[in-house]
Amino acid sequence: MWQEDPNKVFTVRGKSVQNVKISSDSKECSIAAICVLPDRQVLVADNNNENIKLLDQQYQVVSHWNATTWPWAMCQISASEVAVTLENGYIHEVQFIKVNNRQLVTVKNLKLRHTCNGIACHEGDLYITADTALFKYTLNGKQVSKMYEDTSDSYTVLKCAVSPTGDKLYIINLSHNKLLILARDGSVLATFTDPALKALHGVHVTPAGQVLVCGGLYPTFYITQLDSEGRRKTGHSCYAEGWN
Repeated sequence: MWQEDPNKVFTVRGKSVQNVKISSDSKECSIAAICVLPDRQVLVADNNNENIKLLDQQYQVVSHWNATTWPWAMCQISASEVAVTLENGYIHEVQFIKVNNRQLVTVKNLKLRHTCNGIACHEGDLYITADTALFKYTLNGKQVSKMYEDTSDSYTVLKCAVSPTGDKLYIINLSHNKLLILARDGSVLATFTDPALKALHGVHVTPAGQVLVCGGLYPTFYITQLDSEGRRKTGHSCYAEGWN
């Protein structure tokens, strides 16, 4: 079966600015995570206002869900369901939310015993980062294993992503400004660093396998594409000004 080249380089052809502020928002919007569903509806995690917003195909807010605390990351579970990490130092939860007739409906909630920042899912396996460790869970909330740990600093395992085939995991080490590529068993396959890339704090893998990392400091942020092995840059960084 034909598959798209995982190292095909993206080209930015344009951009637009969309306002996702709603009347109940009391603070400036701070987008911590975005998830685009197959039907092109968009879910946005607003960290500052502690809510999840549903945007239609024209990027208009049509519904929202108020969280118990700050949402930090989000991943797709099915064609209409996502999982969101909620974390404030006291609350450590994963909330599952489903889109039903342009409304956000809560499905279930997992309460964890450790910090939860990043999250990724592949075929029923849930991967959750906890500042210095990566955990593997089932979708029912059973902890399978602690896959990886680095206690050398405070934020060595900040965010994560998984390859389309599930054979590689990508970990952002904010403390040491690098990307780690792990095998299924948690062993380190490769490490990527680049002096030109500052303050790495996010990673995303496309359905075709392209690896994107984001970082930067206010007011300038960037998105950079790496090869599928996470060893080298495959294109120029795309820069943007404003809040990430």
